[in-house]
Amino acid sequence: MMYIRQRKEVKTATATEVSEDFPAQEENGKLENKLPSGCTNRRFWNILSFTVGGTTALGIGLLTSVYLATLHENDLWFSNIKEVEREISFRTECGLYYSYYKQMLQSPTLKQGFHGLIYDNKTESMKTINLLQRMNIYQEVFLSILYRVLPIQKYLEPVYFYIYTLFGLQAVYVTALYVTSWLLSGTWLSGLLAAFWYVTNRIDTTRVEFTIPLRENWALPFFAIQIAAITYFLRPHLQSLSERLTLLAIFISTFLFSLTWQFNQFMMLVQAFVLFILDSLDMLPAAKATWLYGIQITGLLLVCILQFFNSMILGSLLISFNLSVLIARKLQKNLKTGNFLNRIRKLLLHLFVVFCLTLFLNNITKKILNLKSDEHIFNFLKAKFGFGATRDFDANLYLCEEAFGLLPFNTFVRLSDTLLFYAYIFVLSIAVIAALVVAFHNLSDSTTQQSMSKMGQCTVDLKPETAYNLIHTILFGFLALSTMRMKYLWTSHMCVFASFGLCSSEIWGLFLKLVHLYNPKRIYIMQYSVPILILLYLCYKFWPGMMDELSELREFYDPDTVELMNWINSNTPRKAVFAGSMQLLAGVKLCTGRTLTNHPHYEDNGLRERTKAVYQIYAKRSPEEVHALLKSFGTDYVILEDSICYERRHHRGCRLRDLLDVANGHTMDGPGENDPNLKPADHPRFCEEIKRNLPPYMAHFTRVFQNKTFHVYKLSRNK
Repeated sequence: MMYIRQRKEVKTATATEVSEDFPAQEENGKLENKLPSGCTNRRFWNILSFTVGGTTALGIGLLTSVYLATLHENDLWFSNIKEVEREISFRTECGLYYSYYKQMLQSPTLKQGFHGLIYDNKTESMKTINLLQRMNIYQEVFLSILYRVLPIQKYLEPVYFYIYTLFGLQAVYVTALYVTSWLLSGTWLSGLLAAFWYVTNRIDTTRVEFTIPLRENWALPFFAIQIAAITYFLRPHLQSLSERLTLLAIFISTFLFSLTWQFNQFMMLVQAFVLFILDSLDMLPAAKATWLYGIQITGLLLVCILQFFNSMILGSLLISFNLSVLIARKLQKNLKTGNFLNRIRKLLLHLFVVFCLTLFLNNITKKILNLKSDEHIFNFLKAKFGFGATRDFDANLYLCEEAFGLLPFNTFVRLSDTLLFYAYIFVLSIAVIAALVVAFHNLSDSTTQQSMSKMGQCTVDLKPETAYNLIHTILFGFLALSTMRMKYLWTSHMCVFASFGLCSSEIWGLFLKLVHLYNPKRIYIMQYSVPILILLYLCYKFWPGMMDELSELREFYDPDTVELMNWINSNTPRKAVFAGSMQLLAGVKLCTGRTLTNHPHYEDNGLRERTKAVYQIYAKRSPEEVHALLKSFGTDYVILEDSICYERRHHRGCRLRDLLDVANGHTMDGPGENDPNLKPADHPRFCEEIKRNLPPYMAHFTRVFQNKTFHVYKLSRNK
């Protein structure tokens, strides 16, 4: 097990300084709202405001990057621990991804490095797989090439080049959030508030400092850039050049987002739903929605080509949905005409056509490609939302993980402590009221197909970019509420949306109208005084805690895993094949370079079947059965972990051994109910019984290593 312990005999160090005086927000108000009447002076103040706001955006982005990097260093004492400890700190699949960066750097030439990735026979024993097709690791390839080309080897270790790149992307992430809020509100004060909220809610907005190589840490900065670019693209009356450059930015960010994360298609599917809703309700121009649908499809297909025609991408719901929307729009050309009831009927029919066409195209594609890679996701979703209980091992493995459960209530307590949640609910409520009024007005307008051109006749206005971000935050909010791991998509955008609303004259104007206190001076006072007061509150309440965090020094401590990795390096052949848990084997691959039977990248159906077979070491199976299963994958050594065999982290029914028992049709251990059709097993639990050194087990397995956490057994060669 890995622990973080307090450092011993560390000299008192000066706390890392991340503080910096921000420009007074009162001056920002003067720059943007009290412009001189002269055109020249107005332009000068606009340029000055843009310069100050842009500089502040870059500065706070860099400060956030330094802050997170310092926390990572202080938490692990990363600069002082051994290389094997640094590598072990990349937990679970993080270690697997980093191992390919290390593999590319250790290859004699780039050509050999690429060949090793395309024809890999060490990640899955007895199989040669194309890692560039199966996994999203182009970022590791790019970084390894960059490190080899740049003259920095003497000054910067490979691991630091890697982690500093990720922390640098956090600066890009925060800057993109800042810009999005600025674009929505028209004042960079809202961007400053969004960035402050992102940092003060760090526990719920990012986990980069302890899961550095995770795919989402690569992808989310590009997703934030895409949202900022879409927000600008949806503005009316853009000049032709600006529109083209913005479309290019959207395409590049969409492509990079898709290339760096295997779950990109599901995130962009939600985004496509946003566009579909807004397009159906006339809340954004249909032509711009078509451009965005096309960019999503094109970006995904380009990634598909780079991933050697990965069938999971070709069979994605996103491509089927976007094509269905475009086809259905051609079939129903008069969708946006008629009175209110006719429009509602046409919309329902349109929704039904799109839904049926999406399922048809997706099923046809999957049958042609014989695609089963994403079956576990749909099995998980069916079980999660109550469409029947399941004994499927993979689905239950997800269901029992906290990260895939409902969003805990204490998340809202933390978000409320920074006032973010209260501000978000306030802004969301006002924006939803405005959206409902505008949607009703658009659906009631039967005189034109493009009712947006007459939106000025409505007493309530909602800009297309505001409408997009509103539906975006609602849908991603539902996703986060249902699956905790997805909260990082929502909470960061929550910072953007809440800060925009508090600095928006439109939001405050509508609110004051609702409470019958409308006055232009009151709007001006509210849109600047409230954000400034919140910023002062955040500085007063959270600055001391952040300084304490930066002064708290701890160190990495996991002697059992270090001992295991050192033993493997010293006492086993380089070509030895190891079996064990997915999480541990990722570390074995990184630290020792040994061949694995299975690993944590769970998006392949064959690998899922293989993992379930290897995990029989924790089930109630005979030594002969376990030996035969492990030997079928060419296993030489198997690693048993007491933390899994005697697991107490999960409740009964969610322990790994329970999931295996249920999948095998066996009753679970311990007090409690079992399904009536489960039967007692014919054999005791393998991981427990093997430690008794009984003859049936000793005939097939020989213990070669043991410490407080791990037991390593060598498999006999007898047939």
